[in-house]
Amino acid sequence: MVGRLFHISRPVLWINTVGPAVVGVWLAGDLWRWEALPILLWLTLPFNLLIYGVNDIFDQETDAKNPRKGSLEGAKIRPEEVRPIWRGVLFTNVPFLIYFLSILPYGAIGWILLYTVLFTGYSAPPLRFKARPYLDSLSNAAYAFPLVFVPLALGEEVVWPAALGLMAWSAAKHTFDAVQDIDEDRKVGIETTAVRLGARGVFFWSGAWWAFATVCFALVNPLVALVNAVYAGALLYALYLTPAPETGHRLYKYSIAFPYIAGTVAGVQLVGAISLGAYP
Repeated sequence: MVGRLFHISRPVLWINTVGPAVVGVWLAGDLWRWEALPILLWLTLPFNLLIYGVNDIFDQETDAKNPRKGSLEGAKIRPEEVRPIWRGVLFTNVPFLIYFLSILPYGAIGWILLYTVLFTGYSAPPLRFKARPYLDSLSNAAYAFPLVFVPLALGEEVVWPAALGLMAWSAAKHTFDAVQDIDEDRKVGIETTAVRLGARGVFFWSGAWWAFATVCFALVNPLVALVNAVYAGALLYALYLTPAPETGHRLYKYSIAFPYIAGTVAGVQLVGAISLGAYP
């Protein structure tokens, strides 16, 4: 069952939780801080199992009709797996949360709790942001929260342009990726932002948020802003030419690569600057 829980946690997407936390450490001015290790460990299997395990539990009807589920792009669970998944989520997450409550500053704890509530509420009733147009997209700004709570946990200042830029970036990417699921979501009555706007509308919605993210990134690192603008522009242009769910599915592998590429550009510069004593 451990291997199954590992698959459900979508390891190919761990970069979306661990990556911002590592960048948060670097933005605090250090290549490594041992105090950050518990947070980084939590953001691997435990928190990703919370995100995707809860999602799979409440999306069984949709996932059963989605041809891309049951692969690296997402699990397709069986009804008898629901209870073991809940146990896995609680067993792996609760000890970390108890530890954080006992040791971290209140500011960091508040952001961590909000982070957890938003991702749980994305899939689980009564909030279920996933089925609420615009809130589904905006709630995914939580992917950027490690840029806030990691520095706070380390007793450092938050680099707000970077945090706000990644919040906008995450909202844009969520809706862009949801284009591929428009038909399946519509069939089962789930109205996401992508369903509400259609593929053509997503071009403008995600384009606006990615443009805002580019401006924020430019205040921190112009090269990262440039890479973000070029990569996002390429994805959006392809969707504009053929605004359809099939295009979203075809582009998904490039969308998955987006944080790896942008993160590498940012990370190499940050590591170099810290190593040369130029930052902070």
